[in-house]
Amino acid sequence: MRITAEELLQRGIDRHRAGRVEEAEGLYRRALRLAPGHPDAENLLGVCARQKGDLKAALGHAGRAVAAMPDSALFHANHGAALAEAGHLGEAIGALRRALALNPSDAMSLRNLGQAMTAAGQAGEAMEPLREAVRLAPQAPEAWLALAHAAREAGERDAARQAASQVKGPLAEQAGFLLAGLGAGPMPARAPAAYVRELFDAFAPRFDAELEGALGYRTPALLAALLEGVPVGRVLDLGCGTGLSGVALKPFATRLEGLDLSPRMLAEARARGIYDALHEADLLDFLPRRPAAWDIVAAADVLNYLGDLGPALAAMKTALRPGGTAVFSLEAGEAEVALGEGLRYRHNPDHAAAMAEAAGLAVVTRQEAVLRREKGADVAGVLFRVGG
Repeated sequence: MRITAEELLQRGIDRHRAGRVEEAEGLYRRALRLAPGHPDAENLLGVCARQKGDLKAALGHAGRAVAAMPDSALFHANHGAALAEAGHLGEAIGALRRALALNPSDAMSLRNLGQAMTAAGQAGEAMEPLREAVRLAPQAPEAWLALAHAAREAGERDAARQAASQVKGPLAEQAGFLLAGLGAGPMPARAPAAYVRELFDAFAPRFDAELEGALGYRTPALLAALLEGVPVGRVLDLGCGTGLSGVALKPFATRLEGLDLSPRMLAEARARGIYDALHEADLLDFLPRRPAAWDIVAAADVLNYLGDLGPALAAMKTALRPGGTAVFSLEAGEAEVALGEGLRYRHNPDHAAAMAEAAGLAVVTRQEAVLRREKGADVAGVLFRVGG
């Protein structure tokens, strides 16, 4: 008896629910071959592609599903989610609004809409769908955390604190970090790794355009200028992101490696074709396992997510070959360390210099700098070149 496309789809859904994504994808593809253009197969393949990080394929499948069945709230919702992840925020907002016009009580689409609006600079307006999301799904910590971030971006500190206090379960650490940035909780030693990973995963598709455009990002070029005269050698680009910093560091490298927490940032960096190796890891876990591996270690706007610089500086010292060089940037502040509302740490330059010396890194150069612009204001920073 010949199997139907619908039977293949159901088998795929069962595998998908069990976490067997590759098997599910294979069954969805078989269904699509039996019934070309089948909207459910296209939609489900789009979901698989998003889970695998293939946003180009996800957009193709989701777009074809919507074209085949334009009255499906689910298909518009999945298309909107894929557009948001790919950084097409305006289109994502439109798709999610269409999904909600067809199904106004979809809490996930309300959350996705609010997050896309927040990322697009519409934090104040984003609070309306996010408040509706938490009303419909009060037990969903993701919606409460999204509302807290939107309220923080909109300058509504009380609302941000109230929403963050509702977050329970695995996301409670991220909520606590947000509360600390608002002055409503103890300051942790570092930003949660999950927060940093999710932040930069979401930012990856539009990272270069925003930093080099409106934010006037200058840190990689400024750090590269500190390396003039340093012999070329093996270079590690900490927090390499999309590879903007790697472009600036490449002239100093006989071998260039990059490290980042965000797989989507690493995918963008890989596409540049300038790195000899890329690593997905936390620097505090990675560096101590690679003693004396690099001649140059660079960290452009990476240590801003660490309150206690001691472990990172000690790890950089361990990773440098004898006589090696490290360069790094910090956001500058008057207190020894403070966590700002932007959820990045600011460090007192004198205190940072003392910590570098304590880690065995001799300060060669220390230079004040404007790192970028944020909300129309210069972000004051300090650049260090230290020797191992």
